[in-house]
Amino acid sequence: MLEALKKWAEETVEEYGYAGIFLIAFSESIIQPIPPDPFITGGTAFGLVPVKTALIAATGSVLGAVVGYFLGKFLGEPVFKKIFSEKWYIKGEVLFRKYGIFAVIVAGFTPIPFKVICWLAGIFEMPLIGFILGAIIGRLPRFLLMAFFGKWIGGF
Repeated sequence: MLEALKKWAEETVEEYGYAGIFLIAFSESIIQPIPPDPFITGGTAFGLVPVKTALIAATGSVLGAVVGYFLGKFLGEPVFKKIFSEKWYIKGEVLFRKYGIFAVIVAGFTPIPFKVICWLAGIFEMPLIGFILGAIIGRLPRFLLMAFFGKWIGGF
């Protein structure tokens, strides 16, 4: 099983490289469920440059986050609830009302579904600049950790 995962990650990196990491990070911040972390880790384990990989992933993620923000702003609560559920809406509202930008930072760094926070930031009309800063502060350190972890495991 482990060998199959290793082979799959290596093939993905060889075929798509940095562009694949950018696209996965971009689309994950909008709607798709696969986080970029395994691709970042796999990519650097198989030779991609860690800092470059993390910067590309963070750029893709933040740009996707802005798209998610505007989707939330323009499509609003009804569409959000259809796609993500009322449960996430209620949890998100509590998070945003209580923590604001810190909700974005925490969601960017943890396994909280980042796309949900992106949409909700637009729905609750969070200031865009604060949202972008929170996304950068949350995502970049996470992706740097994943990239250097991949470089480390690639040495074995």
